[in-house]
Amino acid sequence: GFISHRISYFDTIFADNSLPHRAKVVYMYLKSLSASKGECWPGIRTIANDLGLSKSTVKRAIADLEQHGYIEKQNRHRNNGSFTSNLYRIK
Repeated sequence: GFISHRISYFDTIFADNSLPHRAKVVYMYLKSLSASKGECWPGIRTIANDLGLSKSTVKRAIADLEQHGYIEKQNRHRNNGSFTSNLYRIK
């Protein structure tokens, strides 16, 4: 059923002992937000607030996920050229 399918999807990331706990939690959060295209763009502050983590922990978790190839991060800009939240693509 639904539960077993969701668990099996995360087997790889759960089994990755080189990945810190913070990164696994942030990955599951991003995955839950990403639509069928596997993309989402929550702000660091939003992720931190929703998960009860500090912003610096969230930034480290995202760096871990990028480094291990679980996500791709892309900077996004507003029309005036200033930065807005990053786009995260689940691989």
